[in-house]
Amino acid sequence: MLDALRFFNGTPVYELPPATSFTGSGVYALYYTGDAPLYEKVAQLNRVAYNLPIYVGKAIPSGGRRGLTVLDDEEGSLIKRLREHFKSIVLAHQFAGVRSAELPVLDPLHFACRFMIIPGDEAALIAPIEAALIRNYLPLWNSVVDGFGNHDPGKGRYEQAKSAWDVLHPGRKWADKCLGEPFPADVIVASISSHLQKIKTTS
Repeated sequence: MLDALRFFNGTPVYELPPATSFTGSGVYALYYTGDAPLYEKVAQLNRVAYNLPIYVGKAIPSGGRRGLTVLDDEEGSLIKRLREHFKSIVLAHQFAGVRSAELPVLDPLHFACRFMIIPGDEAALIAPIEAALIRNYLPLWNSVVDGFGNHDPGKGRYEQAKSAWDVLHPGRKWADKCLGEPFPADVIVASISSHLQKIKTTS
């Protein structure tokens, strides 16, 4: 697994989403380099080299969640997932004009990504590699600000609470349908500050 992590960290970094389409599934990481004060330590670590993902995720080929053998992913689930994340960030950015002044504003241009395509016959490695990356980096949007990778739960499932990510970065209309009691923004911000205090920054 250590070799897989080293290989992943040596892959090229692209804009989010990558300009070129491609097929395949695998694992990916998003990197933030912007100027939101709340994420300053994350951005600082990524301005010289992309050292600290803000989010790590996976894209499993069709059939993978049911334990089926998949030889190819013709739909390009990895690129689709990256485009979904970009859309979430764009929606949050568009909502910035009506948000509370203390919440961080995301600029879609301040994000980059790297990814590793894993062939269908090795799809069983996708989840373990994703888990290893999360354990190694404890990305903020995986460990403290949950919900970035969520989808619309659908009709009849809106009793759940709005995620921490949607509290800090409103804009996804389906999240506003969630009726549960979310964590207050100030509690989430305090958790972020506590988490980032454990991370050493570089000059």
